[in-house]
Amino acid sequence: MTENEKQKLMNTKQKIRDRYRGVDTSELTIIPAKPPKSAVDGGIKRVAPYIRVSTDSDEQTSSYELQKNYFTEYVSAQPGWILVDIYSDEGISGTQINHREGLQRLLEDCRAGKIDYIITKSISRFARNIVDCLNMIEELRNLNPPVGVIFETDHIDTLGGNDSLLLSILASLAEAESRNKSEIMNWSIENRFSRGIFLLPELIGFDKDEDGNLVINDDEADTVRLCFYLFLSGFQLSEIADLLTEMERRTGYNKQHNKKPGIIPEYKTTWTSNSVLEILRNERHCGDVLARKTFTPNFKNHKSVKNRGERQQVKKHNNHEGIVSREVFEAANRKLDLCTGKQDRRYPIMKVIDGGALRGFVPVDRTWSGFSSEDFKIASQSVYDHDIEAAESFSETNSRLSSFQVVRAQLFSTRLYPAVTISRGKVRFNTACMKRFEDVEYVELLFNSVEKCLAVRPCDKSCPNAIRWGTLQEGKWIVREKSCRGFSAPLYEIMGWNEELRYRMRGSFLGEGDDRIMIFDLDEPEIIERVLIEDIPTEPDELATIAEETMVSDENAEASKPKYKSVTTFPCGGVFGCSYDEDTRFLERVHYSGNWDVLRPAREVFGVNPITEEEIDALLHEAERIIDKLRTIA
Repeated sequence: MTENEKQKLMNTKQKIRDRYRGVDTSELTIIPAKPPKSAVDGGIKRVAPYIRVSTDSDEQTSSYELQKNYFTEYVSAQPGWILVDIYSDEGISGTQINHREGLQRLLEDCRAGKIDYIITKSISRFARNIVDCLNMIEELRNLNPPVGVIFETDHIDTLGGNDSLLLSILASLAEAESRNKSEIMNWSIENRFSRGIFLLPELIGFDKDEDGNLVINDDEADTVRLCFYLFLSGFQLSEIADLLTEMERRTGYNKQHNKKPGIIPEYKTTWTSNSVLEILRNERHCGDVLARKTFTPNFKNHKSVKNRGERQQVKKHNNHEGIVSREVFEAANRKLDLCTGKQDRRYPIMKVIDGGALRGFVPVDRTWSGFSSEDFKIASQSVYDHDIEAAESFSETNSRLSSFQVVRAQLFSTRLYPAVTISRGKVRFNTACMKRFEDVEYVELLFNSVEKCLAVRPCDKSCPNAIRWGTLQEGKWIVREKSCRGFSAPLYEIMGWNEELRYRMRGSFLGEGDDRIMIFDLDEPEIIERVLIEDIPTEPDELATIAEETMVSDENAEASKPKYKSVTTFPCGGVFGCSYDEDTRFLERVHYSGNWDVLRPAREVFGVNPITEEEIDALLHEAERIIDKLRTIA
């Protein structure tokens, strides 16, 4: 609301108040009604009128002024009546009493013995909730001395007779009326939304024109852009909030709470992570409008809840000019949804290594679930698009990096040979992997969907995909199991694995000079399953050899408690090599003789990422420019 609009509204309401003060009362002859019998039945009565109107509209302002003037004059005209004070609530619903400050002050004065009678227009003005109404009346009756309530238009005095039944009926009608109004309002709102007529509350970054349309507020829009650009560039919500607080940027609170005329604007400049989050989540900042994001299931308490599909929603694209592009908005919200545990980084971009020993391998962001199995396939295949025969050859031989023969893993303990285990969103490298890399504490995991291989290469701690796979303590490696829920889902889908099982793969440590990598074949994993002891077969299956790994037992456990064993299944037969006997198989690998280039950086995959790395760089530069401009102005 502009300053001119605020001033106009203030003037309108003041004219209404002046008009309803009325004329000189000496020109009028008042013929008073008979006062309630109990109110004049001996002694002086301290009377407190209570007034309530439900909205701040011009019409309700006139009703408020009429009631106020009427009760002031009415009480003064009654013999033996003393006006204690006028208690009122303006713009407050009658279905709940907790937020009605005037009513709460009235009840406190009654409990303090300052009031003998409350007079109000009707039951619906006092309370629209039948339980609240009857409870308040009962409490007032039981005070010492008791306090009565006079409902003028209903002709009820709660201390004057046996009107309990009538009171209950009228209170029920008032509640039913409130429920009916709520249903009518909901019907009206849904029909407005379905026709594209939206309710647009105040929002940081926008003003409203004369027709109520959203138009960009250039100064506030810079605050909105900073939130989006910095977040996509790797800043945490708390860091953005601290920066905005430091620059004393006004929060959205100012738009929401400085609307009433006559109120001195209160500008808040203290930001929180949640206030930044609200900006990032609001679709109006990219030009769209989503109606019915919340709803009120209970007309009595007016408590709104998030709409999770319980009510129909309506969304309109390009309703107004956006402050940020839709691509930026969607990328920020995608990051919010998928990076809940690691938001202090740039928006993840899918990349692939296009040359060297790791050609076709995609660096794995183990916590990011925004990449699908199809994305991984597209990325790996993109480097083979002009070399289809080579791609097929690599897929058949699985790996071309070693000239050594690899013996089936079940013949050796995996404690002595490198291995990686993946299960239930977790990845774990054994100590043998770490020993081969000697002093390397951080590594990067890579995946090639064409060759069905995982790879590990050393990396710096600052690498976005760095995995601290273990800790060196007193000369010994301590294994660290790491979450990989973002990567395990597409991996299991590509490999056709069962999500309930664990898969362990033997690794080959390879290198030339300072180039060191470890390759894990995925096509023939050891499959580890936790099964009931009763379910373990007694005879070897012709398709698998079962090796007992661990028994989960407890001597103190109850006899009836199920006992489990972890068993490892080694599939016989497969796509590589040939079987020399029932338990042993060999694979001759093809030696890699090209340029190793193990630390070769990955390049961006075209057509997979919703926003490019170049665009993110541009957003960061723009954010820096905005910050410099705002600090110069300040």
